[in-house]
Amino acid sequence: MHHLVASCISLLIFLLTPSKAKHNSTYNNPILPGWHSDPSCTRVEDVFFCVTSTFDVFPGLPIYASKDLLDWKLVSHAWNRESQLPGYSAGTEGQQLGHYAATIRHHDGIFYVICVYLGAPAETGVLYTTKNPYDDSAWSDPVTFNASSIDPDLFWDDDGKVYTVLSGITLQEIDVKTGDLSDPINIWNGTGGVYPEGPHLYKKDGFYYLLIAEGGTELKHSISIARSTNLKGPYESYKHNPILTNRNTDEYFQTVGHGDLFQDTNGNWWGTALATRGGPSWKVYPMGRETVLFPVTWEKGQWPILEPVKGHMTGWTLPPRTRELPGEGPFNDDPDVYDFKSGSDIPRNLVYFRVPREDSFAVTRKGLRIIPSRGNLTGIPGNDDLSGQKGLGFIGRRQTDTYFTYSVVINFEPKRIGQEAGVTVFLTQENHIDLGVVLLNSSHKDESPRLYFRLRTEATIVDNLPAVPAPRQPVKIIPIPHSWVGEKIRLQIKTINETHYGFSAMPSTRPQAAIDIGSASAQLVSGGSGTFVGSLVGAYATCNGVGSGSDCTQGGEVYIDRWRYSGHGQVIE
Repeated sequence: MHHLVASCISLLIFLLTPSKAKHNSTYNNPILPGWHSDPSCTRVEDVFFCVTSTFDVFPGLPIYASKDLLDWKLVSHAWNRESQLPGYSAGTEGQQLGHYAATIRHHDGIFYVICVYLGAPAETGVLYTTKNPYDDSAWSDPVTFNASSIDPDLFWDDDGKVYTVLSGITLQEIDVKTGDLSDPINIWNGTGGVYPEGPHLYKKDGFYYLLIAEGGTELKHSISIARSTNLKGPYESYKHNPILTNRNTDEYFQTVGHGDLFQDTNGNWWGTALATRGGPSWKVYPMGRETVLFPVTWEKGQWPILEPVKGHMTGWTLPPRTRELPGEGPFNDDPDVYDFKSGSDIPRNLVYFRVPREDSFAVTRKGLRIIPSRGNLTGIPGNDDLSGQKGLGFIGRRQTDTYFTYSVVINFEPKRIGQEAGVTVFLTQENHIDLGVVLLNSSHKDESPRLYFRLRTEATIVDNLPAVPAPRQPVKIIPIPHSWVGEKIRLQIKTINETHYGFSAMPSTRPQAAIDIGSASAQLVSGGSGTFVGSLVGAYATCNGVGSGSDCTQGGEVYIDRWRYSGHGQVIE
């Protein structure tokens, strides 16, 4: 039975598996709700820092900071400007390429984020550095290297040499200033599960411990470990592997794997991993792979013991709750209340799908201006001007709650047929649900073109491998009442339940006149073409192909204000 985390949480009784760790505190997973896959974390003094995967999304590689392991502030992005990787985004065709799993580490006053970028011009290792993780501009242009695989780790040995371990599992010495690499050597093959990946090295009590993910990032996902007294092996596999998995269970949190371990200021060990909320049926999980926290018992000379991941956890005493952190970004569970006043910046938690075209988004006296992209949210693969690789007229934020309401007020006066602006639940260009205001020819011969609401879905496939064709969803078109013409319109997305979104519209000053446009299943944005990512909700503008080159015909820009996102509850069991 599912339990909604709400004000009545204290009345819920959770039946928990007996723990091997000392239990002094309770908390709820996920600690980073919404799409936050492949987490890597480290601690510097009394602050914990985490980075997660972003693939095609820009800015990428978000850096979160926390003093209490529960409240996470978005303080910067390691990849935050086109000049760091010029042309890479526009040259990337796939829906789930870009920045794969990163590792964050700190050494001698410098933060390092090492990652592999998949896409154009080739598979490229990237290493970003900074002395100030609270400032986007402080992140360096990357040192690049010839990556032989993905998921690079970064490890400093006692002699000062630096190593990277990549999926495979291969070890190479790396020069962090030049990217030069030694020849790779295979140091462990895992326990036999498919895709040994996501490696992390730790040295403790005279042993080198090697933590990896196995089984693929699906229902068989798991974490295994091995150790050696020599960095280059041979490595002894733990006889009780995997040390963490929820496979073959009926837990609501599934696909648990790709973990990282770190200590708090009291010397207690913790771990983070990715997980998917959806249960073993694994059908509806629009937020994709999220970040969970678990306590770890790691006695001297012993193998670590990782607590099984659940929605309601008990563990070591957590640091005191506090939000006193530097930086300007929001905390991950903050609501959005953005009015885009002239002179303000675009909030740090808003992102784009690929690097946007220059000047496509700007805060003006009329609100956030979106210049429409000629390609719509789906685009035409292989067409340079319509594929979306050069940027879409779309801006969004992660869906971070099972239950939420998202809305914007749009100021939109289209002049040409096909010009459109609206809101969307966006997984990839192949899986999204859009509610748009669009100028179309009237169904009556004698009438001039008029504005319509159009609710349509794009979902070529749903479910996970083997993917299945999505049931065809009829396009719903409703004429906008003549009495609304000339008014700003509020468009709204609200979760009806755990599995469906509801879409509605209303005049911005007359919410009582709201029209229910329709609903759509969250399964349309679960898995499919986006098994590695999670849903964004946001606003878009397009001219649906009208124009030439990459440009729409003149006009069709939209102005956004009163951007609101509020979470209403999380399902965790």
